[in-house]
Amino acid sequence: MTSINLLQNPIFCHNSLNSTKRTDFSSFKIHGSPSIYQRTHIRKNPSFIKPISSSISPNSEKFRQIEIVYDPDERLNKLADEVDKDAGLSRLTLFSPCKVNVFLRITRKREDGFHDLASLFHVISLGDKIKFSLSPSKTKDSLSTNVPGVPLDDRNLIIKALNLFRRKTGYDKYFWVHLDKKVPTGAGLGGGSSNAATALWAANQFSGCIATEKELQEWSGEIGSDIPFFFSRGAAYCTGKGEVVNDIPPPIPLATPMVLIKPPEACSTVQVYKCLRLDQTSTVDPLSLLEKISSDGISQDVCINDLEPPAFQVLPSLRRLKQRIIAASRGQYDAVFMSGSGSTIVGIGSPDPPQFIYDDEVYKDVFLSDATFITREENQWYREPDSSSTASLSEFSRPLNDGITQG
Repeated sequence: MTSINLLQNPIFCHNSLNSTKRTDFSSFKIHGSPSIYQRTHIRKNPSFIKPISSSISPNSEKFRQIEIVYDPDERLNKLADEVDKDAGLSRLTLFSPCKVNVFLRITRKREDGFHDLASLFHVISLGDKIKFSLSPSKTKDSLSTNVPGVPLDDRNLIIKALNLFRRKTGYDKYFWVHLDKKVPTGAGLGGGSSNAATALWAANQFSGCIATEKELQEWSGEIGSDIPFFFSRGAAYCTGKGEVVNDIPPPIPLATPMVLIKPPEACSTVQVYKCLRLDQTSTVDPLSLLEKISSDGISQDVCINDLEPPAFQVLPSLRRLKQRIIAASRGQYDAVFMSGSGSTIVGIGSPDPPQFIYDDEVYKDVFLSDATFITREENQWYREPDSSSTASLSEFSRPLNDGITQG
């Protein structure tokens, strides 16, 4: 069986994403290239020879010996090159990025109790890594992770996604999965939704791409409204509950820096929506926001999030954090806003947090990361930029154990 790491060897499917588009977004301006990635090449170090020390005189050519020393990486590379290309996968490692909502309008309450939204979703460079291996088990998947508090059973969206794939396709393989968690939970960044999308993509790779990307996208909405977005190319105008995904050209330069600041407290999405009052939401047409971002770029007036007021009611300290960031930045950021239902505050335009984040004891345990916008190439999954970095103010002094692997 072949062992392949997609971070170095992207797997190509012949099925393309053909999302139904209800709005013509072709007029929006494209910023940056479709992908910021470059293919990674493994450096092959040459073999070399060296004399073996011996009690025999080194001047005695008759008895001189040499040892052939092979670089193991070179040998493995050569073996990998000889592997049959048609051999099935046995291992796969994928990057599972998160997202931000550049703007988020809540447009109405539905008869089923959910809310319709209109939002510009964009994938960013902060993400988890997930390792998949085929399991000898014929009955269940096994999930492990690097952080405590994450459920490892079918409450986890990764396991739900794998079960969904088998149910839809009849595929009968099970997996051992290890989740290297970097994205905090309860953050409004869609980390769990991304994990589920990544698991669906991985299962499809192992199966030989028996499903189309369109099918994966449609199926994924059955287990989470944010999951279908990750089958876009990285930037999308999403409506409905979030599951109606309209791919758009990246409206923001991909290299635009940002900083993510998440306090230890998480926001309950259920509680945030309970506090939402539709008569107090913005009245701005969301498509006009998209058009303005495409033509003029990011600014504070376009980064509207209708969930901020109810989230600040649920977590008053979050309002104070946003206000302090704006006051202390003195123009450092083009916009400061909350992503999703919280509790991450995003500063667009600089990767650096305000100094008070370092100085004030109140913020010693916040999660802190810089990031940029990213996209993916057609028929490839997202790839982690080399420059991506994630840190906490005290080397992850607070474990990421505050919830289930979801948004």
